[in-house]
Amino acid sequence: MHHRSRKWWGYLLIAPQMIGLIAFSLLPFIFVFGLSFTEWNGFGTREFVGFQNYIDQFTSPIFRTALLNTLIFSLIYIPGSVVAGLFVALALHKIKGRNFYRFFYFAPVVTSSVAVGVIWMFLLDSNVGFVNQILAVFGINGPDWLTDSAWVLVSIAILSIWWQLGFNMIIFLAGLQSIPATFYEAAEIDGASPFRKFYNITLPLLTPTIFFVTVMAVISSFQVFDQAFVITEGGPGKASYTVVYHIYERAFEYFEFGTSSAATMLLFIIILTFTLIQLHYSRKWVHYEN
Repeated sequence: MHHRSRKWWGYLLIAPQMIGLIAFSLLPFIFVFGLSFTEWNGFGTREFVGFQNYIDQFTSPIFRTALLNTLIFSLIYIPGSVVAGLFVALALHKIKGRNFYRFFYFAPVVTSSVAVGVIWMFLLDSNVGFVNQILAVFGINGPDWLTDSAWVLVSIAILSIWWQLGFNMIIFLAGLQSIPATFYEAAEIDGASPFRKFYNITLPLLTPTIFFVTVMAVISSFQVFDQAFVITEGGPGKASYTVVYHIYERAFEYFEFGTSSAATMLLFIIILTFTLIQLHYSRKWVHYEN
């Protein structure tokens, strides 16, 4: 009787979370999946069109541009965010007052995306922006960060790396603190250099954390939207036009909810594919403790 009572208390405690998951994740996913096979402008009846929305997306130059821009952004953002987060975590791991620095670095994570975007619009302004003024001190003529198609994705990637730096740092700090100090003490007795300790102890034992941060970075990079929407509105031209921006535009500017839903499902498949690939290859390089 006692065991059964504990079981029902467990069900009761997870019920709010499960209800929220079903109501705000599972049911909308099912609705979007069904909507992707229809043509609907948000009013009236939905017309079933089969796979036509998916075919239209595959053959759409606009969707291909959005996908290419998202891939380029991901190639910049993913390694940059992982390396930056690890570097800052290593720097803060054993210094005094690290709780203050944790707060300092984590503050942007909980800051509104609109506020972050507006701040970086001023920082990256080609004429009076702080970034170009700093570069000018060193005799470097800064680029037009937000109006040059060659630099706009780099700009958004830099912003995004800074924005999520605190989250990655916290995860890496947790991973670093889980490594037993005895390993480092044994290495010091053997005369290992700081680099050897990092390469032979820290890095292997940190691989589960690196894997988690990388997976989260991949998912986040393919869902980039706020930064491009606030700062550049997808421009100049379509240089910062991403897949999620495409989904938003199709649904809420052109009211093509069927097309938007099909693009959403394609994005889901792309993210799922990359995640499964990472899970598969993680067995070869991620060190899990037995």
